[in-house]
Amino acid sequence: MLTAKIGENAGLVWNALQGGALTTEALKKATKLKVADLNLALGWLAREGKISFEISEKETIISLL
Repeated sequence: MLTAKIGENAGLVWNALQGGALTTEALKKATKLKVADLNLALGWLAREGKISFEISEKETIISLL
C-alpha cells in the first residue's frame, strides 16, 4: 500500500514540475506534501531518471528531464 501512495505522490510532483523547475520549498507548497512524503516521491522519480537536481548552498532546484 505504501508503494502505491509513493507513486501517487510522485505523480503530484511530476504535475507540479510540468510548469518548470521548482525549489524543494516551492514544490512542497505546490503539492501540499509533508517533507517525508515529498522526499519519497522525489526518490521514486530520481530512480526512474525523470528529474534532475541542481544543488546550491542555499537551495535545491528540481526539474524534469
